Amino acid sequence: MDKKASRLKRALKLRSKIRKIDVNRLTIHKTSQHIYAQVLSKDGTTTLASASTVQADVKATVKSTSNAEAAIKVGKLIAQKAVAAGITEVAFDRSGFKYHGRVKALADAAREAGLKF
Repeated sequence: MDKKASRLKRALKLRSKIRKIDVNRLTIHKTSQHIYAQVLSKDGTTTLASASTVQADVKATVKSTSNAEAAIKVGKLIAQKAVAAGITEVAFDRSGFKYHGRVKALADAAREAGLKF
């Protein structure tokens, strides 16, 4: 099994568990250059808040868009937007990515900024 297939298998397993608890979810996606985060509604049809390193305000404040510092900025920004939209509890959907490095940095920053998961 290749790397992508393994990640997608982990993502399916995680999403099936999140669907059972029926809460909004903070989902992330990362590439080699950027990291993206969005808060989706319980049914997954509506994006309630989003942030990424592609946005000009984030890109201007970080040295590189592909490191943990950038992930921390995105984590804080997504938490601020979610709290402003009235969302404080979410389930963390890491999209099958292993929980370390940029993924962990984003999650910790979102927790510190007011999200509970």
